[in-house]
Amino acid sequence: MGLRIAVFGQAPFGRDVTERLADAGHEVVGVYAPPAGGRPDPLAELAEERGFALFRHKRFRRQGAAIAERVDEFRALGAELNVMPFTTVILPPEIVDQPEHGSVCFHPSLLPKYRGGNALAWQIIRGETESGVSVFHVTEGVDEGPLVVQKGGVRISDTDTTVSLYFDKLYALGVDAMVEAVDGIADGSATFTPQSAEGASFQGLVDDEVARIDWSRPAAEIDRLIRGCDPSPGAFGTLEGESVRLFGSALLEGDSGERPGTSLGLDGDRLVIAAAGGRLAVAKLRVGDSKKLPASEAGVAAGARLG
Repeated sequence: MGLRIAVFGQAPFGRDVTERLADAGHEVVGVYAPPAGGRPDPLAELAEERGFALFRHKRFRRQGAAIAERVDEFRALGAELNVMPFTTVILPPEIVDQPEHGSVCFHPSLLPKYRGGNALAWQIIRGETESGVSVFHVTEGVDEGPLVVQKGGVRISDTDTTVSLYFDKLYALGVDAMVEAVDGIADGSATFTPQSAEGASFQGLVDDEVARIDWSRPAAEIDRLIRGCDPSPGAFGTLEGESVRLFGSALLEGDSGERPGTSLGLDGDRLVIAAAGGRLAVAKLRVGDSKKLPASEAGVAAGARLG
C-alpha cells in the first residue's frame, strides 16, 4: 500500500527519486522545489508534467519561527511522510514532524561519519577509500537521526572528484536507497537503527578557507584537496595577487626538486606543478574572475610560482 508523500528537493536526483516513488504507487501530494531561477529545476519540471501540487518557497521560517501560512499549507496536503532526496532548505519542526511517519532524508556518506552539507568533498579531502549512502529519519540534530537504509562498499579511487563520486558511483545507489526506505515504511518492514556515537563526525562547508592550498603539505594531500574542491569552490593558490584555481588533478610520482608550487610547464594538455614528494598535473585553471580554461590556455608559464 502506497503512502501519501510530500517531497522536498531539487535537481535530477530529486526528480528521479520522486518519479520512482510515484511509479511504485505512492501518492505525491506535494512537491517543494526551489524558487524559479535562471535554470529550470528538474524536480519542478516533473511536478508540472505529472500534475503534482508544486510549491516554490524561498523560506519556511521568519525570525527563527515557522511561517504560519507555510505550515497551514503543508498540513492541508495530508502527507503521511516527507521525503527529502536533495534539499538545502531548513524546515521547521512543525513541518518535519507533522506527518504520521515524519521525514526521511538522503545523505551521501556512511553516517555517522561526515555529517554536514559537504560530505562528498570531505571524504575525498580526508582520504577515505570507501563511501556509500544513508537514508535517515530526520530528528533535531544535523544528520543525526536513526538510519533506515544504508548501502556501502563504494570505492573512492585516487582520481575521483566530487562529481565522479556522486554521479558515477553514489547517484543510482542513492535513488534505490530512498525508494527502499519509503517502501519499507509503507509496508511496515523498515527498521530505525540509532546512529552510533563512535566514529561520528561533522564537517563544515568547504569554503575558500578550506580550499586555499598550503604548498608545504605533501603532494598527495594537495591532490586530494584539489579533487575534493572540484568543481566547487576550486582549490587555489595565488599568482601576482590573483587566485589560481586548479581542476582535474592527477598525482604524478617523482619529486621535481623545485620549490613546491612552482609551475614546471605543460606536459601534453596538463600543467605540471611541483609539490612536496611528487608533482601535480592539472587539466584546467581559473585565474582570478575569468572563466575556467584548459591548462594550455590559462597563461601560467613555466617557472611561475603559486603562493
